[in-house]
Amino acid sequence: MASLSGSLRITRDDVIKAIGAADDVTIAQMIATGATVDELAEAQAWMANDEPMMNSGRPLATGRVRELVDILAELEPDDDEDGRGAPAPISQE
Repeated sequence: MASLSGSLRITRDDVIKAIGAADDVTIAQMIATGATVDELAEAQAWMANDEPMMNSGRPLATGRVRELVDILAELEPDDDEDGRGAPAPISQE
């Protein structure tokens, strides 16, 4: 199996194993980066918790890893935007 080596480009199976169900467009975008399995793992580590990586002196993600982080970030639910909008003001009348 070609995807066992971290130096080979990611495949559809690699993406599905890493992030679970995703739409075909997202999978295609990730594959199109040309990233390797190792780069996908690094992007996932950044997504999981970037603070320890920065504290350990790691430079910010760049290149293909940054592209993957950006794509993965789009998959994350936004804490600020839950689709409900701002709460209605309470009337004091």
